[in-house]
Amino acid sequence: VQLVESGGGLVQPGGSLRLSCAASGFGLTYYTIAWFRQAPGKMRAGVSCITSTDGTTYYADSVKERFTISRDDAKNMVYLQMNSLRPNDTAVYFCNANSGSGLTYWGQGTQVIVSS
Repeated sequence: VQLVESGGGLVQPGGSLRLSCAASGFGLTYYTIAWFRQAPGKMRAGVSCITSTDGTTYYADSVKERFTISRDDAKNMVYLQMNSLRPNDTAVYFCNANSGSGLTYWGQGTQVIVSS
């Protein structure tokens, strides 16, 4: 059972990246999926999530209108489209799957660096 993030990298301010989170060993259908990020010297913080029930999405104020979370349960994948990236978006981004009944899984993280 694991989650594997990919798609991170170095991008200039104003650029875009699409993060992917692939699940294996379990199906994402009944899990709420969230993206968290942890910047150097800071606590891990929630960025966005998408529910399992009806696909309702939530965003931190700092990323609203710039980031979009989506899921493809048929492919067992979750995505985070990040546009208009800023230097303070630099962080390690983590995918989390939560069943709501005690099961939660984390990926290993993918580094995003926004710098000119």
